[in-house]
Amino acid sequence: MSNPLISVIIPTYGREEALRDSIADVLKQDYSNYEVLVVDQTPKHQPEIEAYLKEQAAAGHIQWYRLNWASLPGARNYAVRRSAGEIILFIDDDVLLEPGFLAAHAKNYQNPEIGAVAGRVFDRMKMEDSAKGYTQGDGNYTEIEYLPPQAMDPGIAWYYIDLVHTTKPQEVLTARGCNMSFRRELFTKFGLHFDERFRGSAVREESDFCLHIRKTGYKIWYDPEAHLVHLGEETGGCHDISTRSTKYQFTFYHNHFLLGLNNLNASQALRFYARLFDCHVLGRPPCHKSGSPIKILTRGVFYSLGFLKALGTVIQSLWNDGQVYTQQDKQVEIVEANSRKPVGSF
Repeated sequence: MSNPLISVIIPTYGREEALRDSIADVLKQDYSNYEVLVVDQTPKHQPEIEAYLKEQAAAGHIQWYRLNWASLPGARNYAVRRSAGEIILFIDDDVLLEPGFLAAHAKNYQNPEIGAVAGRVFDRMKMEDSAKGYTQGDGNYTEIEYLPPQAMDPGIAWYYIDLVHTTKPQEVLTARGCNMSFRRELFTKFGLHFDERFRGSAVREESDFCLHIRKTGYKIWYDPEAHLVHLGEETGGCHDISTRSTKYQFTFYHNHFLLGLNNLNASQALRFYARLFDCHVLGRPPCHKSGSPIKILTRGVFYSLGFLKALGTVIQSLWNDGQVYTQQDKQVEIVEANSRKPVGSF
């Protein structure tokens, strides 16, 4: 796999100039063997962005898919089914790339033990938080070489994994959704997919997927050379939900509990839920949320409701796997296939 075909997938919703610039950076890559799939869930673009996308699609530079629904895991699954690459690489629609980005991902797959690559993310907001002296795990820092052992413990890893400031290649538990790549056989041979029950902002959907990779025997490898800048645009994205909204808070806790119910044993889950409560409800470091009793009580209500909803989601999975958008897509494929049959054929 010296020069494998890479399918670069960009799910997008409500982004304009940032999307155009992200696509332009991909098209400037010095890697010779790649395709670009843009899964567009934006109802209506600005005229100049619409014209740009049409131009790039007409020239064969991108495959442009327009959908009338919005779901980040659903968009990922939709694109994987239409991709041809041996490597499936996901980026966000608000990133900045250097020319060697694709090559940095590809070189890791020469190691047959590696099934996924987590790239480094120069996250604008997290870098600013670090500069203010905020903590990650147990200490202040600006750069670290290796993650602590806790970062490989599924019960508490989420408060120790730092793919922003870490400088050395190493095995990791998960990747950041804005910069991650996978061997195609994870989707084909092992039948993995992104769980479309992760709603709203879809927080933890990539972590859920990565925990499933552990069952295949493949490693997830962090490579800081496969880096990008994540702008973290305040509007748009595949979710476009205000972090202050009721819907965001409800789905935030639902998704965390769903991750635990899907993947963790009892001991891991209890520690995970305890840290979730300590950080996101009580607001202790590294979350640094308001300690107002009213706000803690409000977050506690969403925490409780999120657990009940996630429990209901898991129970419902006994008869409904929740892959709503995948099922819709497959039904469309069946209808299209039947419409192409010659008259009188069976």
